[in-house]
Amino acid sequence: MARRIVDISAPLEAGIKSDPEGLNPSIEYLNHQDTRERVVSFFPGMSVDDLPDGEGWALEKVEMSTHNGTHLDAPYHFHSTMNHALKPGGEPAWTIDEVPLDWCYRPGVKLDFRRFENGYVATAADVQAELKRIGHDLQPLDIVIVNTAAGARYGHDDYTDTGCGMGRDATLWLVQQGVRVTGTDGWSWDAPFSATARKYAETPDPSIVWEGHRVGRDIGYCHIEKLHNLEDLPATGFEVSCFPVKIKAASAGWCRAVAIFDA
Repeated sequence: MARRIVDISAPLEAGIKSDPEGLNPSIEYLNHQDTRERVVSFFPGMSVDDLPDGEGWALEKVEMSTHNGTHLDAPYHFHSTMNHALKPGGEPAWTIDEVPLDWCYRPGVKLDFRRFENGYVATAADVQAELKRIGHDLQPLDIVIVNTAAGARYGHDDYTDTGCGMGRDATLWLVQQGVRVTGTDGWSWDAPFSATARKYAETPDPSIVWEGHRVGRDIGYCHIEKLHNLEDLPATGFEVSCFPVKIKAASAGWCRAVAIFDA
């Protein structure tokens, strides 16, 4: 059967507001002229004139964190332990190289939360209402991705301040249904930090900080951040592939997330 693949990953790009100040990636591009002396240095006696058209190779030097670009967060990112709701005392949280690959290629369902204002914290009731609207019965290991207003602002200065976030009870309800991978086109699964900071200034309550992420302490799960092009997806009828790069003992791994349809 023929398949159609839609890229739902954001391009890794320097010089744009993809992350908060001080956390953006940097990329140095070296072209074929920049590297030709380096190429011939591996082969004593060779000169650049011996290279086809006098060209070396193109390469890039990237300085970034595992949380730049489209990436999959491991439970270890959220807390040092996980599954406290499932076993007394919990257990060590999985790093990205320990996440089951079986979680990373599953049927997808999209929740359209673009209507929510920036900084809104989505609830379990919001999730349930959207699932009812699209007529989907959530299944264990479905990959639930959230289309927020942030997706359309990637690369713009207001990206990290745009879109809604997923609250504790929304996230907990999803994982209680057996969901183990979620995703968002926002910078964070939670509401933008700027909005949370304003709420915290009004009523200091530490439980609102990173409340969606912290659900991983109760039940281990992963989520994808900085997804892209979610507006091009239907609500259901596709699979998501989001295999992370295998980085030893890391809190996240970059992934080329795609949506796959049967044509």
